[in-house]
Amino acid sequence: MRILITGITGFVGSHLAEYALSKGATVYGADRWRSKTENIDSIKHRLNLIESDLRDLSSVHNLLEMTKPEWIFHLAAQSFVATSWHAPTETLHNNIISQVNLLEAIRVQRLQSRFLVVGSSEEYGLVYDHELPIKETNPLRPLSPYAVSKVAQDLMGYQYFKSYGLQCIRARAFNHEGPRRGEVFVTSNFAKQIAEIEAGQREPVVFVGNLTARRDYSDVRDILRGYWLLLERGEPGEVYNLSSGKEWSIQQLLDFLLTESKVPNISVKQDPSRLRPSDVPRLVGDSSKIEQAVGWRTEIPFEQTLRDLLNYWRQRIRAHGS
Repeated sequence: MRILITGITGFVGSHLAEYALSKGATVYGADRWRSKTENIDSIKHRLNLIESDLRDLSSVHNLLEMTKPEWIFHLAAQSFVATSWHAPTETLHNNIISQVNLLEAIRVQRLQSRFLVVGSSEEYGLVYDHELPIKETNPLRPLSPYAVSKVAQDLMGYQYFKSYGLQCIRARAFNHEGPRRGEVFVTSNFAKQIAEIEAGQREPVVFVGNLTARRDYSDVRDILRGYWLLLERGEPGEVYNLSSGKEWSIQQLLDFLLTESKVPNISVKQDPSRLRPSDVPRLVGDSSKIEQAVGWRTEIPFEQTLRDLLNYWRQRIRAHGS
């Protein structure tokens, strides 16, 4: 099995690369010259990395000509909602153009690659209580430039399936966390702050933004297993939620991590710079469609995910100081 992972050096990409290798796949990874490789350093010798700019169509053509992948996991994206408010043009250009270049190259080269379109629960945006839990048929009401870019990617996958018969399977993953999560993301940021406090690198204060939002959280290792099953057995053109069906408020996440801390009586202080112009108040998903289609459901308790994330930051800070 020849697979291509875009964004292989990132959070999900690095975990997926490990999983694919364990399945015996030949793994190709598209990366940029400035990409940090620390997430894949331990397996780098087993990967086939190819420098590519997905925003450049000729570069994408070269990438697919060199790899001829049977499966493509398109994970490369500007994936942080807050950044999309400050850089909407970059977010839209990066996320939309990169995918259309990949799909155009598949079409022109007449490849039979199965292509995973990685969407997001953020596509649903404003959801009313009577619409919960969220099914794939829920209306899309995106509330950030990032969410708009993901709607575009999602519907583009459907369009290329209908127009050209490309084997695009669409996934809408709800929030997922775990070791290697970027520190700009709220759960990882809390864990890093606590680990720094434990190491004596900062005062015992955790800075926070909006703590009232509620999200459906899963472990990244469960999510990537779902991605794999979708390319293995999912129906082209269809869209699937990947979710646990369980809600955590940001306050609950913080409280749990604080109870896991080795330092008692850590204070909490709101930082206005961490607040967004608008925020999705509540997202909880219904994953019955993917369960019926490929037998996927979450398996890892989220409490374990949070402990693994906190331990990741503890180890990293011990080893590198940051």
